[in-house]
Amino acid sequence: MMRAKAALALPCLLFAAAFAARAAGADTFTFRADRMSGTRALGREVTILAGNAEVHADNMILRANRIEISGDNNQFINCIGDVWGIETERNIVFRADRLFYDRDRGIARLEGNATLEDRENEVVAKGNFIEFDEETEITVIQISVRLFQDDMVSRAEHAVYRRIEQILDLSGFPVVFRGDDEFRADRIRVDLETSDVTMEGAVSGTIRN
Repeated sequence: MMRAKAALALPCLLFAAAFAARAAGADTFTFRADRMSGTRALGREVTILAGNAEVHADNMILRANRIEISGDNNQFINCIGDVWGIETERNIVFRADRLFYDRDRGIARLEGNATLEDRENEVVAKGNFIEFDEETEITVIQISVRLFQDDMVSRAEHAVYRRIEQILDLSGFPVVFRGDDEFRADRIRVDLETSDVTMEGAVSGTIRN
């Protein structure tokens, strides 16, 4: 019985060693989980982490029920189920049902009940799809978009959050609530530093003194 257990454990240990050696060539890459499996077939190498899975990749920490890692030098990370992550350099927190991260391009895509929290600028964005580009620091949010900052709440079907400029562009039946004030238009731009609102097309609003 002991021989059988050792025989089963040996391939897993060899696989883990091979994976760790491959990851060592990357900038920073560590992982842990309750279980690990995968394939080393040429051209479709995939590592699967299941149960309390966690990956530290460069400036990104990702946790999920299941994480799949693939591509040269672990380029692609696919997180599934109860996803949580943080981009440590900018202090941006992610939550979603599913998250796909391309390390080479520096792009994270969140799907299903997705949230991006920019803690440095106290901005929270929610939607069914969120894409964050690390290089440009531009976030695209789609479907049932909601964005919160201080006493301002913005809603739309499509939004672009430009983190560096602190500008929010809204389209698709956008509406902005700022305190007791309400603004509606075809397109709305919000300066998140000054709370100024610029509107275009079918403009309407209510300002309460």
